Amino acid sequence: MLFKISSAALRGIEAYLVDVEVDVGLGLPNYVTVGLPDTAVKESKERVRAALKNCGYELAPRKITINLAPADRRKEGSSFDLPIALGLLADMGLFPAERLQDFLFLGELALDGRLKPVRGALSAAILTRRAMFGGLVVPACNAREAALVRELNVFGLESLTHVVRFLRGEESPEPVKFSFDELLRVPEHDVDFKDVRGQFHVKRALEVAAAGGHNILLIGPPGAGKTMLARRVPTILPGMTFDEILEVTQVYSAAGLAPEEGAVTARPFRAPHHTITDAGLIGGGLIPRPGEISLAHRGVLFLDEMPEFRRKVLEDLRQPLEEGRVTISRVNGSTVFPSGFMMVAAMNPCEDVFHGLAREAQECSDSERARYYSRISGPLLDRVDIVVEVPAVAFRDIVSRAEAEASEAIRTRIETARKRQAARFAGCRTRGGRRLYTNSQMGAREVKKFCSVDGECLRLLETAVTRLGLSARAYDRVLKVARTAADLAGEESIRAPHVSEAVQYRMMER
Repeated sequence: MLFKISSAALRGIEAYLVDVEVDVGLGLPNYVTVGLPDTAVKESKERVRAALKNCGYELAPRKITINLAPADRRKEGSSFDLPIALGLLADMGLFPAERLQDFLFLGELALDGRLKPVRGALSAAILTRRAMFGGLVVPACNAREAALVRELNVFGLESLTHVVRFLRGEESPEPVKFSFDELLRVPEHDVDFKDVRGQFHVKRALEVAAAGGHNILLIGPPGAGKTMLARRVPTILPGMTFDEILEVTQVYSAAGLAPEEGAVTARPFRAPHHTITDAGLIGGGLIPRPGEISLAHRGVLFLDEMPEFRRKVLEDLRQPLEEGRVTISRVNGSTVFPSGFMMVAAMNPCEDVFHGLAREAQECSDSERARYYSRISGPLLDRVDIVVEVPAVAFRDIVSRAEAEASEAIRTRIETARKRQAARFAGCRTRGGRRLYTNSQMGAREVKKFCSVDGECLRLLETAVTRLGLSARAYDRVLKVARTAADLAGEESIRAPHVSEAVQYRMMER
């Protein structure tokens, strides 16, 4: 007989419907899986056989054919174990086969019949609601994650035996519910800006960057506190909205990194090593998976010692920084991953690279300086809104007992500025259809509409363009930063001090 069970597979971070067709018939005993399965799917034969036997269900020697439709898309992972096993059990008549039509099933089987967690449960839950199934059956470990989707019955079960009892009506577990009030609480952090001594102008630059979602580059000698400052940026970012929590958790779920609590409630902070590959940073693989820039979505991507990254890896950042998403193309199609992150990068000035070597002078020659800074291309630097110098900490600041401003106070100002931006951009969308949240996301049309300046500001901008040789893109970014400075000051219009501050952050041009 033929039985059809609904399941799901991932393409990027989105799930699509897979019909697991199980045909059990007469003929020589055989077990074949078709529909472009990968090795993990092919090996499900042994897991399913062992799980059925150890749960007390004897599989008869019959000709078994498993088809995963659509057959022209490659399937990977172990999440089809449960629907395949249910198709074989339905042929034994252990439960009404009609019950299989009401649910979407997802789960990996252990050899003793336990249900083990799988990737993409949240994406499958979104698909289940969209396809209007009666509910979703997943391993208990994935239940809280899938329950983030409202108005969906999610049943988290422990083993294959529990699933059979559930389908027979012998057990009626309550759908898993999520306490959404807990999600929106501001998470506690182990670090705080009050731990940082001195560096007041750098803290101000980070405040502006966080308020407008601007990318920032910190340049200073070793031990000046660049990494310390960067790791505290998430503590001043506003708490995530429910939609942002859903977006970020979906990425982590697709990568197999969803937390035990079921949801990612704190803004991500990712700090990849400079030896990372293109695929590790951007995402990739035969069936593409999210990279570090997607795992930093709605959070912070920290690139320490930026010139040490391979040039091609850095160049791959240009599209994600500009568009807030990355497209990975393969022969069988393209996959889009979200990458709306705030980039914080750090590097040493040229002279510190040679510090400690046998040289009469520690200062770089012009050729050494040009060669060192050329590791970061001009087009990439154009996409960095703020470049600020981080000097060595003065002795008086090191021994000072005065407590610096706490992250909570800075975050309050940033939240106020973000609310002004949210009101300003209500109803605004980019050409790609994405919503605008922060000033850094403005396109040319929004810059023209929301960043108008008076005569005094224009004269300042003309001087900056003439003396610093700012490109047209850099000019727009100065206006965006000035708009953020005005929002932090509670001003409706951009004024000369805001423009002046934004120009000062173009250190690389100087």
